[in-house]
Amino acid sequence: MVFEDRTSSTDGLTVRFWGTRGSLPRPGPEFLRYGGNTTCVEFRLGTRLFIVDAGSGIADAGKALMEHAPQGFDILFSHLHHDHISGLPFFSPALKRDCSIRLHCGNLNGESPEAALGQMFCPPLFPISLSALPCRFSYRGFRSGASLDFGDGIVIGTCSLEHPGGATAYRFEYGGRSVCFISDIEHRPGIMDEKLVDFCSHADLVIYDSMFNEAEFKECRGWGHSTWDAGVALCKAAGARALAATHHHMRHTDAILDTVDQQVRAALPGSFVAREGQIVCLKSRVPECVA
Repeated sequence: MVFEDRTSSTDGLTVRFWGTRGSLPRPGPEFLRYGGNTTCVEFRLGTRLFIVDAGSGIADAGKALMEHAPQGFDILFSHLHHDHISGLPFFSPALKRDCSIRLHCGNLNGESPEAALGQMFCPPLFPISLSALPCRFSYRGFRSGASLDFGDGIVIGTCSLEHPGGATAYRFEYGGRSVCFISDIEHRPGIMDEKLVDFCSHADLVIYDSMFNEAEFKECRGWGHSTWDAGVALCKAAGARALAATHHHMRHTDAILDTVDQQVRAALPGSFVAREGQIVCLKSRVPECVA
């Protein structure tokens, strides 16, 4: 076991799941243990903070971050489908005038995400535009596959994914540890994507789109999602140490995901089904690591 659930630490690489659901938020008693909020994951590389995706889970992330909020945030989008952006205006730091929020997107052929987000967050689809919020938004477009250099010693790898309209995977490295975030993706049965294998090579943890079971996948080809079985196969091919299954189907209840959790752990020891609120800490292998 290379990671543990515990209180967040600045020593090493820490992951916190704020939203693990796909497509649509699911409140209700059947969705309590694994959560009903759509995708949002926090990454801390030492003291450096990144957020991937702004699904409904980013509302709780923002509330928790307000007490010790930095003056700037980097939000990395896997892509701009509704379940990955819908929480953005409800991110509490966006209500602070001294806050700068930088939005990064790689599936638009290098174009800025500003125009696309502007179409979503404006009347008649939304009451106000993002520019009406007190914070300062800035926008960065890049091409999936490029490395993102943040100028402070942090470089994040990216990889393009098979998904309608495209999507971007991210690889975080810090203190001799590495975590890959891969959502949304559709695998090709019987074919291993060698580009993705290289991307995930020897990662400590691969967070992977496991929306469908095998029967559901056969009925939903072309929808742009994958299975935990394909995620485990990718990890084994890449020599990655563990899988975190995420982007849970909107109809997969706690009882269903309990069964999936058992299957994933049996298939690749150390793996698990991600739960909303879960914290994974990977202690640094490097004695002195400064962001």
